[in-house]
Amino acid sequence: MKQLGVNIDHIATLRNARGEFHPDPVYAAKFVKKAGADSITIHLREDRRHIKDLDAKKICSLDNLKVNLEISTNPKIVDIALKIKPNFACIVPENRKEVTTEGGLNLKKNKFKLKKIIQKLKKNNIRSSLFINPSISDIQISKELNTDCIEIHTGHLSNLIKSNKKYKNELKKIIKCSVLAKKLGIKVHAGHGLDYKTTKVLSKINEIEEFNIGHYLIGESIFYGLSKVIKNFKKIIKK
Repeated sequence: MKQLGVNIDHIATLRNARGEFHPDPVYAAKFVKKAGADSITIHLREDRRHIKDLDAKKICSLDNLKVNLEISTNPKIVDIALKIKPNFACIVPENRKEVTTEGGLNLKKNKFKLKKIIQKLKKNNIRSSLFINPSISDIQISKELNTDCIEIHTGHLSNLIKSNKKYKNELKKIIKCSVLAKKLGIKVHAGHGLDYKTTKVLSKINEIEEFNIGHYLIGESIFYGLSKVIKNFKKIIKK
């Protein structure tokens, strides 16, 4: 059964806008799980623009809650992940000036560094994932690196769909990568820029096991409520 991971970073963004304590990301994590999310995603960025160290520590310590911690290759961030022990860790590229993650990892450039991080994660029983572009060569390198999962960057597809532009070629890339990854024994996830329409398109790909959705889901919740929007996404990915 396909899983829904809900990214709650922007609940922390809202809290940080006032420099106070509300809304509380820890409470949000509990609420989102109760509303039907299969896991929680949080990104501990180097600049701590939303999730803070204490948030991550508290959320990872919650009982019966699967936490997917997004991390860069920064050694200090990796050390924090190993210390607080999330269930899952997804390694993502990070640029201080970016508004949001702009693409997948450069696997060729960072092979050695990524392999060492994955080995450390596995040693600590943390499921490893690499955030990658929909590229056959990236799937092949991911296999070499022995990652448990890959999360395919769906931002370009999503932008094409939202702009009512032709998206079939981009979709074909994602399908080919998903099929190859599954054949190689790598779990396939999808994330970035996902709204209802893009998620519906991608939900037809049998190989994709998990969708990680944040910005759109939290934004829609302002109008329709968090529980309702989570239920809407759960219906879409189950079809």
